Amino acid sequence: MRSDFDENYKVLEFKEFGDEKGNLVVAEGSGFDIPFDIRRVFYIYGSERDIKRGNHANRYTRFVLINVSGSSKVLIDDGKKREVVALDKPRMGLYLGPMVWKEMYDFSPDSVLLCLASEHYIESEYIRDYDEFIKEING
Repeated sequence: MRSDFDENYKVLEFKEFGDEKGNLVVAEGSGFDIPFDIRRVFYIYGSERDIKRGNHANRYTRFVLINVSGSSKVLIDDGKKREVVALDKPRMGLYLGPMVWKEMYDFSPDSVLLCLASEHYIESEYIRDYDEFIKEING
C-alpha cells in the first residue's frame, strides 16, 4: 500500500496472502508499505490489560506499530486532538510521525505489539513529560 504520509498518524493496511497453508502478511520498508528505512525493531508482550506503555513523544523518530498477535489500543495525541486506535488485525499497522504522544494499553493476554522505528534509540529525543510535550508543540 503506497500512501501519502503527510499526516502525523495514519492507519495502514498491509497486503495479506492466504491459502490452505495459512496466511502471510507483507510490509516492505523504504517508502513502500512502511514510509521509512527501518533502523530499529522491538516488540512488547506480557503486559497486563491495565498497564500503559509508551507515555512519550519523539522529536524525530517515526514508528509503525503492528499487533502481530492479539490486540491492544493506542491513544494518540498530536497536541490538538486525541484519538484511540484499536490494533486487532496482524495486517493492520499504525504509522506515528514525530511529535505524537502515544500510550499503548488494553493488551490482550496473547498480545505481541511489534514496533518498527525510523531511528536507533536516542534517549535525548524522547519527551516523557506530557506538559513538556504540549509546550514544545505550541512553541
